[in-house]
Amino acid sequence: MVHLSTINPDGSPQVTVIWVGLDGDDLVSTHMRDNIKLRNIRRDPRVALSFDVPREPGVWLNPYAVIYARATVEPSPRIWDLMAKHAKVYVSPDARFPIPEESKPGFIVRYSITRIGGIGPWATSSAN
Repeated sequence: MVHLSTINPDGSPQVTVIWVGLDGDDLVSTHMRDNIKLRNIRRDPRVALSFDVPREPGVWLNPYAVIYARATVEPSPRIWDLMAKHAKVYVSPDARFPIPEESKPGFIVRYSITRIGGIGPWATSSAN
């Protein structure tokens, strides 16, 4: 699971937990409705995505990654295919995403990475 941070109109943070995956070489997330996080991204595309790993017993600080990116929102009927693909990772390899009978187009968010931080070999900066 990934924590997505966007910026509310008043400058306060908005954080939500999402699934992310790949669409070709692009890091993406899928969204069924046009909600506050998507409106925030359209207004200010700067986002942060925080990834944690399962805890290892006896380790004081486990590796984690923070991706800083510029996000774009695009309406797309392809969300259902991507959600089915992501469900196989997040739920189980044989999971089938329940596509609504009236499957309307949703939204794909694409993340253009500007910097990677955190603790681990992927960090491009010592600043968290």
